[in-house]
Amino acid sequence: MTVTQAAPIMKRAQRVGNDNRWAVLVLLCLSLLLITVDATVLHIAVPALTAALEPSAVQLLWIIDVYSLIVAPLLILFGTLGDRYGRKRLVLTGFVIFGVASALASAATTPAMLIAARALLGVGGAMIMPATLSIIRQVFTDRRERAVALGVWSAVAAGGAAVGPLVGGVLVGWWWGAVFLINVPILLVLLPAATRLLPESRERGGRRWDALSAALSVFGILALAFGLKEAGSGGLMPFGTALLVFSAGVALLVWFVRRQSRLAAPLLDVGLFRRREFTTGVAGVLLGVFALVGLQLMLAQYLQLVLGDSPLQAAVRMLPLVVSAISGGLAAAHILPRIGMRATMSGGLALVALSLTPTLTWGVEGHPVMLALCFVGIGFGVQVALLAASDTIMSACPESRAGGAAAIEETAYELGAGLGVAVLGTVTTLAYSPALPAVPGVPEGGMDQARQSLAGAAHVADQVGGDAGRELLGAARWAFVNALHTTVVVSVVLLSLTALAVATLLRRD
Repeated sequence: MTVTQAAPIMKRAQRVGNDNRWAVLVLLCLSLLLITVDATVLHIAVPALTAALEPSAVQLLWIIDVYSLIVAPLLILFGTLGDRYGRKRLVLTGFVIFGVASALASAATTPAMLIAARALLGVGGAMIMPATLSIIRQVFTDRRERAVALGVWSAVAAGGAAVGPLVGGVLVGWWWGAVFLINVPILLVLLPAATRLLPESRERGGRRWDALSAALSVFGILALAFGLKEAGSGGLMPFGTALLVFSAGVALLVWFVRRQSRLAAPLLDVGLFRRREFTTGVAGVLLGVFALVGLQLMLAQYLQLVLGDSPLQAAVRMLPLVVSAISGGLAAAHILPRIGMRATMSGGLALVALSLTPTLTWGVEGHPVMLALCFVGIGFGVQVALLAASDTIMSACPESRAGGAAAIEETAYELGAGLGVAVLGTVTTLAYSPALPAVPGVPEGGMDQARQSLAGAAHVADQVGGDAGRELLGAARWAFVNALHTTVVVSVVLLSLTALAVATLLRRD
């Protein structure tokens, strides 16, 4: 078929997409919600998952984390592939992969199987996510309508991570695998709807797919995260070997950045990072999501395994975080014009740091009112900072480079989620394990398992039973609380330094 013959077909397809633009928006937002929820949906399911599969501390972190760490480096890659081969085709393929991976994850019988299925989920998610934003820009040709559509998209993207634990808490009460299996019937509805509604969107002159750049980014980020986790836990390799893996990841990423600066059509527009405001905004997104997702995991375990909440009770207790996150995203649109980007972003990050501080005085007793207030501050502060950071990113680059800037922002979002679990999870493991002393009546093998994680200790305590089991669980709870305090201190320091850097580096509006 010639270009002349294909042009009328493409125009008709685009007109169909425009005529159904609001239905397309609903479809794309539901797709995006599946992807963002999956980044945090396992946080509430950790105790049930640990009891079923008995993963080590490192395996548990990989189960939770591999999804975001696969999505992050693939976003830009699949964004360029969608431009070249068609976004609709990419979304439909992503749906199929996501559905198959969800079914495999729900049927996993070993930690390794679940890690592999979660990695495949990440591949499917990375195929869908960048295409959702590109298709919205295509079907909404009116500028005012497009602003509304992009605002809805941003709210779904930001709120998905906050809603994840709530969804997990509702589903895990039935069975831990339900947090994955629920995706299958939803995708069975979305797939035929997408086939009918989404427009064809192949663009002329798409950029060349640079396979080497893609490989460097993927393996660089994975080596970085794997080396970091192993250096902290020593689960699979000695410290020296883990350090070499970490260094190899850094080297691959340095190679990737240098290669991008030399390519005529790079996967990542590294030239944007020469703009101070742009770099500061990306750092704000990365650190904001880092804090939200990493702390959600630790606090979800605190609610269930220290305070004794059921999965559903823990999810309900985290509702203030979800509601305040949504409220923060809406309020930020009014706050930003009044006090400016610098004050909004730095103030949001500072509010999160301030909201975390009371947790340093907590033990194994409940603090229902203060806990709710802390969740409100964390959710509101993170979302206000994220919206300001997003506005800073897009304002710092010309319109001709807006697509590349949006891709970097999406990557920072997913990378922040992955690193939040990797770094804060490793810090917690490093502080928890040595703080748990041997308990009389618990065999040495049981103590080794108990020192892997609090969920592992709860599982061993249930197996041992009696006074020894109760004593082990009590000691493990205090060890986890002490480890949580260490993790919170690290988070508060990072957030405070980032807030200070934002206030210093961004110009007054």
